Amino acid sequence: MLIPRTRRTCFWFCARIGLLVVFLAGAVVYAVGMPGRSHRGALPPLSNEERSVASRLRDHLTVLAGRIGERNIWLPEELEAAAKHIESCFAELGYKVAVQQYDVAGVTVRNIEAGRRGTSLPHEIVIVGAHYDSVQGSPGANDNGSGVAGMLELARLLAEWRPARTIRFVAFVNEEPPFFQTERMGSFIYATRAKKRDEDIKAMVSLEMLGCFSDEEGSQHYPFPFGLFYPHTGNFIGFVGNLSSRRLVRRALRAFRTHTRFPSEGCAAPGWITGIGWSDHWGFWQAGYPAIMVTDTAFFRYGHYHMLSDTPDKIDYERAARVVVGLTHVMRDLAGNAGE
Repeated sequence: MLIPRTRRTCFWFCARIGLLVVFLAGAVVYAVGMPGRSHRGALPPLSNEERSVASRLRDHLTVLAGRIGERNIWLPEELEAAAKHIESCFAELGYKVAVQQYDVAGVTVRNIEAGRRGTSLPHEIVIVGAHYDSVQGSPGANDNGSGVAGMLELARLLAEWRPARTIRFVAFVNEEPPFFQTERMGSFIYATRAKKRDEDIKAMVSLEMLGCFSDEEGSQHYPFPFGLFYPHTGNFIGFVGNLSSRRLVRRALRAFRTHTRFPSEGCAAPGWITGIGWSDHWGFWQAGYPAIMVTDTAFFRYGHYHMLSDTPDKIDYERAARVVVGLTHVMRDLAGNAGE
């Protein structure tokens, strides 16, 4: 390394270093600075509603990751069984079910949609979604049976709600490799069609792995440099988005923290950073829509990620239920109430 030899050179060298430090500090604050504070300390007793949700989450995963198990286009009967379970749950709740079919490798697959039309702002749309396929070789209890179960429970908890904006619950197919972040990914196809229809999607929330939590120090890991700014105990739920979706990350996290006593962290960072775009929200980014992921951070915490051992007994149903109930407040904030 060359050492500056003159005062002028030294001055400009230090000035540039100083500007770089200021820039990096500003970038960090922009990425990790979030409204409100994460809950600390003991969790409150489970409410009756949360206990009911925990039981229902277990029921869904018993079907999706237990009775059905691995589900993808290489096991089309199992993928179809998962799709039918989701459709029947939506129908039982009184939702009108719509499907978006397309062919992949000779197999007809489909995205599944249910929703409630907005009262005062029906053309503005809020979407909560989760992918229902699993990777080859895994029953996918947490990835992403927990996300699907959470979405179905949100649909149940909000079934009688009259939102100002149209709200949609969408189960996406083909999120896992080899379709991940390709044009055959279900969420990419859905978002592309929405763009062609000029649909005004104000927010998309992807539920990606909601079932792993730990109070053990060192149970949480991160890509560099996020470990410098976030806790190393994996007991929180994360709200993640790219820079264009920063406003949505902050709004969703604020609503969650305002109403829910549960640890939570938020981040808005460049989409190319490892893990930031690793779910169905990525497809909506490609269409120019604001979209975020709600997640337990996947393999940065969960040791059974993409493994045969990703089974229903690994899920923390009680803490997942707390998250799902908390997300009802997020959806109410994003979609608004009738008359607003």
